[in-house]
Amino acid sequence: MAATIRDIRDRTGLSLATISKYLNGGNVLPRNRELIEEAIDELDYEVNELARGLVTNRTKTIGVLVYDIQCIFVGNMLHYLGQALHENRYGMLICDSCNDAEIESKNLQFLLSRKVDGILVFAVSLDGRFLEAAKKAEVPVVLIDRAFRNEEFDCIEIDNRTAMHRAASRLIGRGHRRVGIIASDIEYTGMERMKGFDDALTDAGITIPDSYRVYGKHSFELGYQGMRELLKLPEPPTAVILSNYDTTLGGIMAVNESRFTCPGDISIIGFDDLLMSKVIRPKLWIIAQPMEEMSKKAVELLLKRISHEENGSPLRLSFSAGMREGESIRDL
Repeated sequence: MAATIRDIRDRTGLSLATISKYLNGGNVLPRNRELIEEAIDELDYEVNELARGLVTNRTKTIGVLVYDIQCIFVGNMLHYLGQALHENRYGMLICDSCNDAEIESKNLQFLLSRKVDGILVFAVSLDGRFLEAAKKAEVPVVLIDRAFRNEEFDCIEIDNRTAMHRAASRLIGRGHRRVGIIASDIEYTGMERMKGFDDALTDAGITIPDSYRVYGKHSFELGYQGMRELLKLPEPPTAVILSNYDTTLGGIMAVNESRFTCPGDISIIGFDDLLMSKVIRPKLWIIAQPMEEMSKKAVELLLKRISHEENGSPLRLSFSAGMREGESIRDL
């Protein structure tokens, strides 16, 4: 027979009122909380979240909107988000927007209909109009990895502009003047990274031909086709920065299929220290996002919004990206 709240009372010696208060999300004395949690574990007591939700108007569920669940960066972030939510006794409901803004909007309505307590968003859209329904429902939202042009929401990101400035400056410092870049001119992250790239060129007094800039939407295809275009130029760049993980993967494959070698003919800096960077030879120089720290902070901020511990204007928290040294750059 399943354990009941009375079994917890008998095990702890606490009143039903105290136990019920804890089970419904209320604050109890630290020692009482320890006793109750020990009893729950020993008795395998299962909290009826549906019943609790009727009392507290909370479901202990967080919705997560992702632009593409196949993206390895997104998958890693979901892993860390899931860990942080589990530690706070929350569940996670994931919706894949398939890089489609219309699906993204429908997914938001689905999450709201499931009465999630808050929403974490890896957005497809470039503006936040589709999140107006969450605002009206007073469901907190935290953006991850990218901000919006025309709406203010809490946002956790890296300082994309500075990260790319550091990468380009690294190449320039090693003697490279013909530096190319493959980046998105559609997504927020790509546009910010392009600004950092341009900042570094300006600081160094360097001008590059337009053909050294390959734009599109971050993807394997952009990296692959973009690198092929760069390598076919009469005077190809001596170094290229690939501005996200999928783009890096495509760019490396294009180099491997060509007559060029890295770093002998072309130096490369990639993005995101994930599986690929650990197995590719030569070992890549990589811009590394602090994914675990970003995930923990996103969950912490969202839960504070839910509990009203954090009020006031939206917060925009930027993390510094690291640089993992490799063997994919040569001096000129």
